[in-house]
Amino acid sequence: MSEIETIATLASHSALQILKGAKQEGFRTLVVSLRKRLRVYQRFNHFIDDIIIVNDFREIVDKDIQNKLLNKKAVLIPHGSFVEYLGIENIKRIEVPIFGNRELMVWEYDALKKLELLEKSCIKTPKLFKSINEVTKPVIVKFTGAKGGRGYFIARNAEELLRKIIEKQLDTSQLIIQEYIFGTPMYFHYFYSPLLNRLELLGADIRYESEVDGIRRYPYQIENYTFTVVGNIPLVLRESLLEQVFDYGEKFVEATKKYLPPGAIGPFCLEAICKSNLDIVVFEFSGRIVAGTNLYIDGSPYSWLYFDEPMSTGRRIAREIKMAIEMDSLNKIIVR
Repeated sequence: MSEIETIATLASHSALQILKGAKQEGFRTLVVSLRKRLRVYQRFNHFIDDIIIVNDFREIVDKDIQNKLLNKKAVLIPHGSFVEYLGIENIKRIEVPIFGNRELMVWEYDALKKLELLEKSCIKTPKLFKSINEVTKPVIVKFTGAKGGRGYFIARNAEELLRKIIEKQLDTSQLIIQEYIFGTPMYFHYFYSPLLNRLELLGADIRYESEVDGIRRYPYQIENYTFTVVGNIPLVLRESLLEQVFDYGEKFVEATKKYLPPGAIGPFCLEAICKSNLDIVVFEFSGRIVAGTNLYIDGSPYSWLYFDEPMSTGRRIAREIKMAIEMDSLNKIIVR
C-alpha cells in the first residue's frame, strides 16, 4: 500500500476535530463538503488544506472525486455521517483507503447485528422484544442506521406501544423494541491500537437530547418527545467504574477479532446506562469516532493518562496512521 500523505473526511459530525488532529501530526488535510456548509469549513483554512465541493455526499463514490483523493494519497476517516449519508453499499464502493474495518460499519448500520455483536461480546444488554405482545415493561423503540436518536420514542406498556405505532404509521418490521433501562446515560470513548495491541479509554460523555432533556423545564406532562442529539456534555467517571468499563471494552475488541477479523481498529464507543447499583448495561455501540469526542479536542482527563500532550481522538487517529507508516504496517489499520 502506498504511503498516506493526506487525511480526508466528510464535512460533518467530527470533521473539524479529525482534520485539526491530522494537521497536528503533520499530514495534509482535505474535507468533502456540501456546498451549503462550505463557509463553515472555509473559516478553518489554517488547518484545512483542500476542500472538494459536492451537492450530495454520495458523490464521493464518483470516479473523478475518487481519483482526486487517490492522487492526493488520501485516507478517509469514517464518522457517523458516513453511515447515515452514504449508506453501506456506497461505503463498499469507495476505492480510497478507509481507516478501520469497513465490516464493523456494516454491522453498526444494522440494529439487530449491533445487538448480536454485543451479545457475542458477553456484555450486559437490555432485553430485546421480538413482538408487541411480548412487551411487559417500559420500552424504547429505535430504527436502523446512525440517525442521532431521531424518531426514537418510549412506551410504558404494550397497549401504549401499539397505539403509538398506529399513530406514527410505522412499519413494525423496521422497529427495534428494547427494554428501557432506568439510570444515567454514559458513552465511553475507546481507541484500540493494533500496532500497540492496546485498548485506551480516551473519554466519556452524556448526550444532550431534544426534546427529552428539555421537558424538565415544562411543568406539565408531555407524551410525545424525541431523542434527537443536539450536543454533548463532558463526563468524568467514578473511578470504581473503570474496571467494568475496561472489561467491556476488552470483551468487545476480542469479539470483533473473532467474528469480524481483524477486529476493531481505532475509535469505537459503547453506549450505556449506569444503574443505581453501579451496574452498567450497554444498549448500542458505534464502530468509529463519535461526536462526543469533540468535547476533548485538547485532550480529556483520560487521554492525559496515556500522553503527556493534548490528544484528541482525531489526533489519536492521525498518530496511529503516522505510526503505521513508520512501521510499514498500514495493512494493520486499513482493511478493504
